[in-house]
Amino acid sequence: MVQTSMVVAGASAPRVEGGGGRQYLAFTLNGEVFAIDILQIREIIEFGTLTEVPMMPETIRGVINLRGAVVPVIDLSARFGQGASAVARRTCVVIVEVEGGEATQTLGVMVDAVNEVMEIPAEDVEPPPAFGARIRTDFIAGMGRVNGRFVILLDVGKVFSVDELATLGGFAEATA
Repeated sequence: MVQTSMVVAGASAPRVEGGGGRQYLAFTLNGEVFAIDILQIREIIEFGTLTEVPMMPETIRGVINLRGAVVPVIDLSARFGQGASAVARRTCVVIVEVEGGEATQTLGVMVDAVNEVMEIPAEDVEPPPAFGARIRTDFIAGMGRVNGRFVILLDVGKVFSVDELATLGGFAEATA
């Protein structure tokens, strides 16, 4: 059985006083800390049984049944070109909602571990680097400074672009 724990997304997410900051869900992938704006997260679930779909690219790990809906699960490590993730005890699936043309697509994102929800004031967010990142720079919305370290803030619309994922091998037909 897959246990769920809800992360409430929406207008009720508080802002950091004075700085106009945002809340982000921080997670670990291949030893590096990334974060996604909490407003794009629907929930977090434990990694459970996936149904593999034939002829899918390495990026699409399979699908899950989320309360009657078929949700594709993206292997974020593979999406970043770093090979398939190994499943460990803390592996989670973060359910995100991605705007895609006329509709919103719900996707699962496989990560090594979910760390925390953190608040990052706007003045602590730097622009993405022009080069030197281990992932495509267009996937990076910014670099958040937290306790003297940088956290990579992902641009969900680019990382999980439904149109781009569809070109990887029949994704649109499999989820339609």
